[in-house]
Amino acid sequence: MKPSIALSERTTVHRASERGHHDRETVHAIVDAAWLCHVAFTDRDAETGEPYPVSLPTACWRMGDQVFIHGSNGSRMMKRLASGAPVCLSVTLLDGMVLARSAFSHSMNYRSVVVFGQFEVVPETDKPAVLDAFMDHIAPGRRMEARPGDVHELKATTVLALSLAEASAKIRAWGPHDKEGDESLPVWAGVLPLREQRLAPVPDARTAEQGRPLPEYLSAWLQAQPAAPAMNKD
Repeated sequence: MKPSIALSERTTVHRASERGHHDRETVHAIVDAAWLCHVAFTDRDAETGEPYPVSLPTACWRMGDQVFIHGSNGSRMMKRLASGAPVCLSVTLLDGMVLARSAFSHSMNYRSVVVFGQFEVVPETDKPAVLDAFMDHIAPGRRMEARPGDVHELKATTVLALSLAEASAKIRAWGPHDKEGDESLPVWAGVLPLREQRLAPVPDARTAEQGRPLPEYLSAWLQAQPAAPAMNKD
């Protein structure tokens, strides 16, 4: 049995509960496949103090049972999150458009994760290793070639960690479910699969002028195309 994440009221999937997943393996795999997440939190108007909702996209990566984000120390979002504001972080991977025989039965195939909690500030001593992991997430081997952050760059960057202890996944991975009576309609039905595709790296002008060859780790990155997600039978 896959190790489960403890359920909470916030992570219990009520609508279409058959799509819910609460094991670490599934949650980790979806977060690992993502480049971007959206972080939702409540901010306050600088003049009136009135609260208002915010949802912002940012890069994310995982180490162990935590998901990380980073940004400038001067970022309004980073300051707010570093203060311990409650957050909801979400990741969505779109896998296909589901075409049914009636307009209202159309759907999408997807893999998603929702995480609740509060970010913690990563200590200065841990920043280099955590940011190295970010480089590895972008392209394994990149951190061995690129110049690492210097003391000033590290000090100017806030790195935040969010526990995956209160998280759940939701997945749809099947064809159309037509309403009774619609199955006989003379309409094409099925799935239009979608997936991320890695394209050939494009060198900048200076790299091209130098005639610098493509590093082996980037050739490996290009060849490691994300596998098409398995689709369950209808």
